[in-house]
Amino acid sequence: MTEYLPEGRRILHKENIAVLRSLHTLEQAAVSGAILEAPCTVCDTEHNLSVALDKIKGIIPRHEGAIGISDGSTRDIALISRVGKPVCFKITKIDKTGSEPVAILSRLAAQSEAMENYISKLQNGEIIPARVTHLEQFGCFVDIGCGIPSMIPIDAISVSRINHPANRFSVGMDIFAAVKGRDNGRICLTHKELLGTWEQNANCFKVGETVSGIVRSIEEYGIFIELAPNLAGLAELKSGISVGDCACVYIKAIIPEKMKIKLIIVNTSHGEAPCDNMHYYLTEGKIGKWVYSTPSAPKYIATDFTEDNNCS
Repeated sequence: MTEYLPEGRRILHKENIAVLRSLHTLEQAAVSGAILEAPCTVCDTEHNLSVALDKIKGIIPRHEGAIGISDGSTRDIALISRVGKPVCFKITKIDKTGSEPVAILSRLAAQSEAMENYISKLQNGEIIPARVTHLEQFGCFVDIGCGIPSMIPIDAISVSRINHPANRFSVGMDIFAAVKGRDNGRICLTHKELLGTWEQNANCFKVGETVSGIVRSIEEYGIFIELAPNLAGLAELKSGISVGDCACVYIKAIIPEKMKIKLIIVNTSHGEAPCDNMHYYLTEGKIGKWVYSTPSAPKYIATDFTEDNNCS
């Protein structure tokens, strides 16, 4: 796994904790250029960040807070929103001119190193770890290393359609994603390709079983019920059912050649259950081409990572 972890993944590492314990080890880290992590406690009126080191005070000056702060391409909300959360940094110096020593830190330096040594070298199809930072209607924002952001569009989260990324993720959640392409140097991500093909998901179920699912859409011809993030079945219309309901369903038929699963709704309850059925079929390596469809299915669904892909 990369050493340029999303923020929050390094803070409890034994090596990180050990360095923060004394002035001597902090001075050694300043010389070695190690990337460390500690909680941000305050963002002052000038948007400098205070960082809670074990023995001394740490300060990240505003202009050292993130890539793009100095030229305005990154807004100051990127600094303000770090309060109460871990931040990564490198120690630029230990200032001993005052009554107490102060560590001058740079998050920018940590991010710049991550960009140069890791993110700039990522290739299409490469699977990487990420941490969910916030959710919008159109997609899920993630940290792909040292606080550097990327986004997974809502239609790339899973094959089963969702109304909002919160149906699948929560802030602070550690996930995996695949590099889809680049747009002006910005990494574009996708997620659904890691959650298995139709056949892989369908093999987890058997005709005659009764299982739970989530109502994802109600159409004129039936109700689509998600059995797994990359698998949905179709049940006949039934009154009193709403999108987001939990459903208990009987599996009537599984038809691989048509990529169809026929369901019978036993009962439903209002209010979507927490998503606890997200299973990754891939968590490392590199994907060349991913084909979701079964060989004989009339609809072909695939992602070719060897092609140039943009962020749309």
